[in-house]
Amino acid sequence: MGRIIITAANGFLGDHLCQYFSASYQVIALVRKPLPDKGNINYVLWDGKSLGEWKTYLDGAEALINLAGKSVDCRYHDENKRLILQSRLESTRVLGQAIEACKVKPKVWVNSASATIYDHSLEKANSESKHVIGSGFSVDVCQQWEKAFFDFTFIGVRKVALRTKIVLGEDGGAFPVMKKMVKLFLGGKQGKGNQMISWIHIDDFCRATEHVLNDNQIDGVINIGSPNPIRNEDFMRKLRAACKRRLGLPAPAWLLKFGARIIQTETELILKSRFIEPEKLIQTGFHFDYPTMDSALKNLVN
Repeated sequence: MGRIIITAANGFLGDHLCQYFSASYQVIALVRKPLPDKGNINYVLWDGKSLGEWKTYLDGAEALINLAGKSVDCRYHDENKRLILQSRLESTRVLGQAIEACKVKPKVWVNSASATIYDHSLEKANSESKHVIGSGFSVDVCQQWEKAFFDFTFIGVRKVALRTKIVLGEDGGAFPVMKKMVKLFLGGKQGKGNQMISWIHIDDFCRATEHVLNDNQIDGVINIGSPNPIRNEDFMRKLRAACKRRLGLPAPAWLLKFGARIIQTETELILKSRFIEPEKLIQTGFHFDYPTMDSALKNLVN
């Protein structure tokens, strides 16, 4: 049985990937706090910034999947900005150092990235081959993060950065919060409602990650998301219908900014228009189980 290393393995995405890959691989799950092993999942401690015994597991591994980094669901004051950037750069660099020390290097290194790197776009989709890079703090983090990743070059190690969009799942991420708001009749459009939401179902995220591991032609950056982005206003309307709520109070930008301060987050997570095309996934023949928001909500809303 081959071995896969997954960092941030107890987070929403990491936990789903561990469960998914444990059916066919031995999974070494790198975490910061001790957890009991589960079947083919072995939890190993690391601090995300310094070399330790964990590095021995990379030798001869099939793949490394790095998801580590402080959550961006916080206020962007100076200390949080520092931690957001530092956590991504440190984890990426120490993993690169660990690979350098391997006698038999992993076949593929997949590093998390973000579709936030692209410009705010209402009408034109950003693909891997045709896009506009944005500006500002979040974009700067994305650019430095990818540079730290691609600065490492190893013979025989394929490297892929996952520019991931909003991942929808019942047990983590933004979706449970959105659903709760709708059920409390707070599910109207947010801001102008014309901003694009690029998204992917958690099951398709896991399958797309496997597709990246298995297709040796995929390298560099890749957009991970559904082929059917949706406007915020339309998404909220569909979510209200799925939750059987006819009414939903809208949240203008000024109210979102006020609320964001109270719950210690940033409106960028809601108001930035992320209009992304998964060009490489489509070109390499990936099949989406949940290509549309209707199909995703049918599965996610009980």
